[in-house]
Amino acid sequence: MDEALRKAALEYHRSPRPGKLAIVPTKRMETSRDLALAYSPGVAAPCEAIVADPDASFDLTARANLVAVITNGTAVLGLGNIGALAGKPVMEGKAVLFSKFAGIDSFDIEVNEQDPDKFIEIVASLEPSFGGINLEDIKAPECFRIEQTLRERMNIPVFHDDQHGTAIIVGAAVSNAMIVQGKKIEEVKIVTSGAGAAALSCVRILKALGARPENITMTDREGVVYKGRPNLDETLVDVARETDARTLPEVLPGADIFLGLSAPRVMKEEWLALLGANPLILALANPEPEILPEIVKRARPDAIMCTGRSDFPNQVNNVLCFPFIFRGALDVRATAITEGMKLAAVKAIAELARVEASDVVAAAYGGNAPVFGPDYIIPKPFDPRLILHVAPAVALAAGEEGVARKPVVSLDAYRHELERFVVRSGQLLRPVIEVARKAKPRIVYAEGDDERTLRAVQSVVDDRMARPILLGRTAAIEAKIRALGLRLEPGRDCQILDLEKDEELYQRLLREYQVRVGRRGTPPDAAARHVRKRPTVAASMLLLEGMADAAICGGTGDWWRQFQYALPIIPRRSGSGRVYAMTALILKAGVLFFCDTHVNADPTSEEIAEMTMMAAGTVRHFGLTPKVALLSHSNFGASNSPSAKKMRHALGLIHSYDPDLEVDGEMHADAALVEQIRHQALPDSTLQGVANILIFPNIDAANIGFNLVKATAEGVTVGPILLGQAKPLHIAVPSTTARGIINLSAVAAMEAVLALQHK
Repeated sequence: MDEALRKAALEYHRSPRPGKLAIVPTKRMETSRDLALAYSPGVAAPCEAIVADPDASFDLTARANLVAVITNGTAVLGLGNIGALAGKPVMEGKAVLFSKFAGIDSFDIEVNEQDPDKFIEIVASLEPSFGGINLEDIKAPECFRIEQTLRERMNIPVFHDDQHGTAIIVGAAVSNAMIVQGKKIEEVKIVTSGAGAAALSCVRILKALGARPENITMTDREGVVYKGRPNLDETLVDVARETDARTLPEVLPGADIFLGLSAPRVMKEEWLALLGANPLILALANPEPEILPEIVKRARPDAIMCTGRSDFPNQVNNVLCFPFIFRGALDVRATAITEGMKLAAVKAIAELARVEASDVVAAAYGGNAPVFGPDYIIPKPFDPRLILHVAPAVALAAGEEGVARKPVVSLDAYRHELERFVVRSGQLLRPVIEVARKAKPRIVYAEGDDERTLRAVQSVVDDRMARPILLGRTAAIEAKIRALGLRLEPGRDCQILDLEKDEELYQRLLREYQVRVGRRGTPPDAAARHVRKRPTVAASMLLLEGMADAAICGGTGDWWRQFQYALPIIPRRSGSGRVYAMTALILKAGVLFFCDTHVNADPTSEEIAEMTMMAAGTVRHFGLTPKVALLSHSNFGASNSPSAKKMRHALGLIHSYDPDLEVDGEMHADAALVEQIRHQALPDSTLQGVANILIFPNIDAANIGFNLVKATAEGVTVGPILLGQAKPLHIAVPSTTARGIINLSAVAAMEAVLALQHK
């Protein structure tokens, strides 16, 4: 570690407050009644319920989602026996990973006790507090007995990640390497450098996957682990080989897999030639591996290389599994983590690497999307789909192995629940997607060769949400699909419309476009360029002509200009005065819809009323009850400024249009979101709870408010959603990700289905 990184790391841990964790209440504590429920006398009720049924603790306390990360500091990272206190930053970091990747609450517990028996007693006594125990950084061989004893004594999952986490990822890497190399695990020869806790666990996993014991040779700092070796540790007796070889280079000839879990530079460049054809080299020592990838690439270009580092391909990182194993185990209230659950995780991780990487993965790694092959045999640590693959596999295995107190009833329902950890938009859009699946409408994508579009379309196809139409040059689109490693098959999964080749279609769209814009100052030559060169124009015309049921445009260039291209083509809905834009922001606390964020600079009272009615109708399609707040600098008549009067007048119009709609205003933004503040200002407010539709007096307020909340609250965006058009067309902003295009596609598909139903 260089000095600059050291200083940065210290400052990171010091500011703005020490450490990496905080405790956040999950229940409100604002009134005396809240206090009475949370503590005395109300807390007696859950206590009595737990006395009657100990399993009620999972329903009435935080235990069901709480894991302890416990160490005695005897083997911390590459730092060795630095003690429990010095290991605390690492344990805090592990707890953060539980929260970040799987939504699991975690306490780090550093136990200042190196006697294994005393340590076991301390940890075992903590069972009532937690739903699971993650043992961390405990030295071998004590770690074996500690984990085994705790597993026998405790009725909750106990998992020593240093052993099993590495083994699970290694198992997945080996499984996929066999596919790439065209080998069978039953036939390969395996050599390890290292015979500690992780190496032994890796060997057990590889045997469970089919590797034969006679094909596995382990080595450590004393050389080959052979039968009869003097002072052989009891943990190595079962893996000792009957062999005359005594050193690592003596057992390397013909090896298909080199598994390094030892120390830097153990594998020498000149030894690489000893390995068999197309070897797999896992050099997992950190921070410096047993041999560097550039050396392997130079000497053995036929090798597949894995390390434990993030700056090289195929990183074997425990974060690929431990959060999701615990997620699955906690969700079924497992009493243990079994060998079957570990193998289920191995298979799920391996399978995920064979599916094309998501846009989030590509973005996290500089925009380069990994494709299954020698440089990508295990998923990237930031792949958000891990939880959807690993947790269900582990949960199902727990049920099959008989350790699940609450087995999975519906796999689809469980996966849908997990989507809240992947994209918070999952729960909001799930009913929308279900509506779309019934008819699978045709959606045309104007930017058909854009990487974000293609990644989104792959998900749209996988989710059976719509039938995509890609607008663009056929050769470019097909080349991009191949480059991204997507499974899209034009003609089967999607249709490509190439106006450069399809002259008949081009002429048809051009004729109709000239009719629409000929009297708006667009001469024939300009119209010809627009249809050919402006994808939004062509996509809008396809929608107008009934060749598509919805359109997704934009994502490149100026949003307003794209909107201006589409506006003359797609007519307003019957009875609509204007087109409006609503943008949804999905937050941890719920969903907020902002109107109008993009189109109308200073809407009138009548237009505010109209956009409110349209917004409420759309929100109902998401399965939500609209709760509308008309926002202003004025709070319930406190000001007679023009904007306050405008919002006040709009409220009256809305009441006349829909007396049952839950709406109030004009009000401050905090009054809209905090019921207590609102009732202090106006006890008889007709709006109950928290508003989910925020109507602003002008575009400045709406756009600024939306972006402030988005930036500070880490929200997920859906939109802008255009309201008031006769056909569903939406325009993505330039910052839209593939996930954002998927979200817009879901909305457009739902609107298309509703339009088809009303025909």
